[in-house]
Amino acid sequence: MTAFTDTQVEMVFRMLPELSRRRLLELRELVFDFSSKLGLENTHIEETLKSGEPSYLSPKGSTIRVGWNVKDPDFYRLFFHCQTSLIETFRTLFPHLEFEGNRVIRLSVAENIEVAALRKCIQLALTCHSVKHLPLLGSD
Repeated sequence: MTAFTDTQVEMVFRMLPELSRRRLLELRELVFDFSSKLGLENTHIEETLKSGEPSYLSPKGSTIRVGWNVKDPDFYRLFFHCQTSLIETFRTLFPHLEFEGNRVIRLSVAENIEVAALRKCIQLALTCHSVKHLPLLGSD
């Protein structure tokens, strides 16, 4: 597991219920796994809190935020910037995923993550500035 670089983010993860924490840590690892493949490593992916939730910022892409809420405990969410074509693209590529509006992928804590689809969504978000002019953000 990638070490935390922000103690406030680490505390947010520690306060989550076990299953929700495990799911959000899986998403976090997908972010850092992909960033290391891009050669970005932790020095270029900034881990911080936005709206009280762990967020990941990339100079080549859009912010990704992950969260769980006690008011909807059976689900956790992957948030993307609403003024991009990210969710629209994800809906086209992965219509079986559950979306909320134009900024959220909603996931069940009871189900294993769909690694391939979520890895692609994270990849597109982390690189969207360089491919935003391409159809489906250059996804094949």
